[in-house]
Amino acid sequence: MKRLRIISTLGRFYKHWFCPVFDPSNFFSMLRRYVSYLSEWRKYRRLDGAEPLYFENSYPMLADRTATTRVDAHYFYQAVWAMERIARVKGNIHVDVGSDVCFIGMLTTHLPVLFIDIRPATIKIPNLTSLAGSLLNLPLASQSVVSLSCLHVVEHVGLGRYGDPLTPLGTRLACEELSRTLSPGGHLFFSTLVGRSRVCFNAHRIHTPQQILAYFDGLELMEFSAVDDQSQMVINVQPEQMMTANYACGLFWFRKPS
Repeated sequence: MKRLRIISTLGRFYKHWFCPVFDPSNFFSMLRRYVSYLSEWRKYRRLDGAEPLYFENSYPMLADRTATTRVDAHYFYQAVWAMERIARVKGNIHVDVGSDVCFIGMLTTHLPVLFIDIRPATIKIPNLTSLAGSLLNLPLASQSVVSLSCLHVVEHVGLGRYGDPLTPLGTRLACEELSRTLSPGGHLFFSTLVGRSRVCFNAHRIHTPQQILAYFDGLELMEFSAVDDQSQMVINVQPEQMMTANYACGLFWFRKPS
């Protein structure tokens, strides 16, 4: 058992410290794909009706020939989950803090959205207002937001990854700030990494579902769902079922009592 832990630790060290600089396995794999790319270049040029190919226009795409379409399960499923429930609440305006901008764009087709991020979005589309703001000090009045979302964000707060100040209390303080802005009867659609509690500096924290529930102790839990370690969405499960997960995404629907 001890040997397995050592091997696992060395594997993580290799992946997270060495591979970003130089990954030998990826290097040789890509080298083979370049050979295949040049072979197909020559083959294409010989086809009847082929357009002229010039080296200055070359654009090798070497990693897209996969057996299945790549999907980031956490971001895909949380967007589907949150979109359906936000539409069900039927607010006049929705406020989002730091979530994926593709999700924000889809939301604007249904209702006006105020998007707040420490790195404000410079995109301009109808129904979207973007503000700069920290999850530790949101530019929102207390008890003013009826429909609020924050997806896959709070696990980063306080680790400095996005230029925010370092603080071990990042997640708890962010949750308190979200609760502060929510109006009585208001809804919060929230997701974060859940499983065995730990910090993977400076990428993210992973919390147990019980830690998150404690951070939102003034809110009522309407639903807990998750994207599990097998990258499958499971609806309406007990939070305890994700206690020992490795890298799951907890989907929390909270409501502030009237």
